[in-house]
Amino acid sequence: MTAEPPRLRNLSPVLLRQRLANASVELDYGAAVVRVGSDLAGFVADLQRVYGAFSLADATFADFHTQVRRGSGVRAYLRPQSRFLIDGIQPFDPFPREQALAHFEWGVNWCFAQRFNQHVLLHAGALALADQGVIMAAPPGSGKSTLTAAMMLRGFRLLSDEFGVLCPRSGQLWPMLKPLALKNRSIDVIRDYADDLILGPVYKGTRKGDVAHLAPGDASVDARRLPARPQLVIFPSFREGAALRARRLPAADAFAHLAFNSFNYELLGATSFNAVADVSESCPAFALEYSRLDEAVDAVRTLLADATAARTGA
Repeated sequence: MTAEPPRLRNLSPVLLRQRLANASVELDYGAAVVRVGSDLAGFVADLQRVYGAFSLADATFADFHTQVRRGSGVRAYLRPQSRFLIDGIQPFDPFPREQALAHFEWGVNWCFAQRFNQHVLLHAGALALADQGVIMAAPPGSGKSTLTAAMMLRGFRLLSDEFGVLCPRSGQLWPMLKPLALKNRSIDVIRDYADDLILGPVYKGTRKGDVAHLAPGDASVDARRLPARPQLVIFPSFREGAALRARRLPAADAFAHLAFNSFNYELLGATSFNAVADVSESCPAFALEYSRLDEAVDAVRTLLADATAARTGA
C-alpha cells in the first residue's frame, strides 16, 4: 500500500527550505499545479502555515513555474525586497520582503488571470456541498470573501475564493483552491468567527490594504480534484445593520453580472458566452443583502437545497 505524501505542516522547516531552494515544491490547486522556489526564510515559514493542509507530492507536470526571490545587488540589504518570477521573468515590481507571501499569492492570481484560458474564469468565489456548487460573484468591498470564508468554516467545501473555474465542455466547476485573502476589517471578523481556523500573518499597508490569508481546511484540500455542478448563483452584499434579504434575479441579469465579472470572457468569445449562458439559465440567481454572517450562511444553504430539489424534482 502506497503511503500518503506528507502534508506541508508535518515537514521539518529545514526540509521545506531545501525543497524550495531547489524549486521542487509543487502546489496542487486542483485545476492547476504551480511549482515554486524561494530563497526567503520568512516566505518559507508563512507558506508552511497557510498551505499546511496541502501535500508534498512530486508532480510530473506543472502549469506554472514560479519563484519568490530576494532583491539583487544593494536591494538585498537596503530596503530588502521580494521578487516574483514566472518562467524566470519578473512581470511586475518587487514587494517589501516581509510581504513575500502576499506577493506570491498576488503573483499566482495574476498568472491564472493572464495565462489560464482552458476554462472560463469567473471572478467569483466557488463552494460546494457534496457536488452541488455555489458561485459567489461580487465586486471588491461587497463582503464576498468574508462570506466565502464563513461558509467554509461552517461546513461548505471551498473550491476557490477568487476563481470560479467553469469548464466549457462539462459545465462543471473545478477547484482552484488557494488560501482566502482577507482584507482590512474582514480579518478581525473572521478571526472572531471560529476557534479552529488557521490565519497567516497580517501584512500591513500592502497595495490592497491590510491582508491576511485564511488556510483552507483539510476536507477542502483533500477534495481539490473533485468538480462540482453549479446549482446556485449568489451576488452578496454586506450592509451594516441590514436585515437579511434574498432577491431573485432574472437570468439575463445574472448573465450580465457573471460575464462582467469574468477574467477571460471576451478572449474566449462564443465559448464563454455559451458556458455563462448555460449557468444563467439553469441556476437560480439571488442578490443577497446581509449583515450577520450566520444568517447569510444559513440562507445560502437553504437556497442551495431548494435549487437542488427543483432541478432533481425531489
